[in-house]
Amino acid sequence: MISTISRRYSLDEYRAIAEKAEGRSEYRDGEIVPIPGRTLKHSCIGRNILTYFTSVLRDTQFEPINSDLRLWISEHRRGVYPDVMIFDGEPQLNAERLDEVLNPILIVDVLSPSIADYDRQSKFRMYRSIPSFSEYLLVEQDEPFVERYSKQAEGWLLSDFSGLEVSISLDSVAIALLMAEIYRGVVFE
Repeated sequence: MISTISRRYSLDEYRAIAEKAEGRSEYRDGEIVPIPGRTLKHSCIGRNILTYFTSVLRDTQFEPINSDLRLWISEHRRGVYPDVMIFDGEPQLNAERLDEVLNPILIVDVLSPSIADYDRQSKFRMYRSIPSFSEYLLVEQDEPFVERYSKQAEGWLLSDFSGLEVSISLDSVAIALLMAEIYRGVVFE
């Protein structure tokens, strides 16, 4: 039997690699895990959501950010790239890092088949350790369907939204997100 030894990386090693890398990867407590490429639908949906948030939240205290910025989850020693994050006020940087933030109130992940279970389970569990985090959207790419988790006093409440004619009430930013805006220009087969 052949055993394989997987190399563990320090956080500083990961950051040095990530700064020079052409593709993105997540840091998972010593492991560097490549992020799979995205589809055209995935990219369009993420762009639509960010564009909508940017327009509707203009001139408010809320700051929407795209997937270029890494979210550092301190308790779990993880660096991840949500598709969209919203901050209440200025994003809090991780120490002197200009590429890592700590305090989103709302996170959006557009689901990819290869990592959908990870987003729903492990990643969501880690997100819940972020004190400011209060709302999570999981957006399907192959049909107009969104799962919304909202933090309540007694735990997290799941609401499902289906169809292009409905809207999603977002408590954390006091706006409605229209499903038709999420899927604008997306063709379903």
